[in-house]
Formats: sequence, structure tokens, C-alpha cells
Amino acid sequence: MDFHDYLNLGQMLVSAVLILVILLQAKGSGFGAGLGGTTSSFRTRRGLEKTLFQATIFLVIVFLAMSAWSVKEF
Repeated sequence: MDFHDYLNLGQMLVSAVLILVILLQAKGSGFGAGLGGTTSSFRTRRGLEKTLFQATIFLVIVFLAMSAWSVKEF
């Protein structure tokens, strides 16, 4: 296996974890909010919700960086 194969494998793992983190975030919202309805009001993220939100941002940045690096390698 060369570096490009490891990069692709890492990108698949990051994307799977990113999907999991996004699904865990959506679990707290209601069915109506998922279809474009409004939620009650703005609120501060705390605890696990804040951690999941920050993990989502971090994983998106890592995924985009790996994608850009993968394209650059070709």
C-alpha cells in the first residue's frame, strides 16, 4: 500500500465518524425541525451537545484538508 491508499482509508474513517457525530446531534431535535420547521428559540450549547458541535467542526476541517491533499496528490 502506498501513501495514497492510506489517505483514502483515513478519509473513509473520518467520514464515517463525521456521519455518526452528525446523527448524534440530530437526535435531540424534533421531527418537525428536521423538515424545516422552527425550534423554540436560540439557546446555548452545553456539555455533550457543545462537544459534538466542536467535534463536527474539527472533523469537517480534517475531511476537507484530506480531500484537498488527495486531489493534490494526483
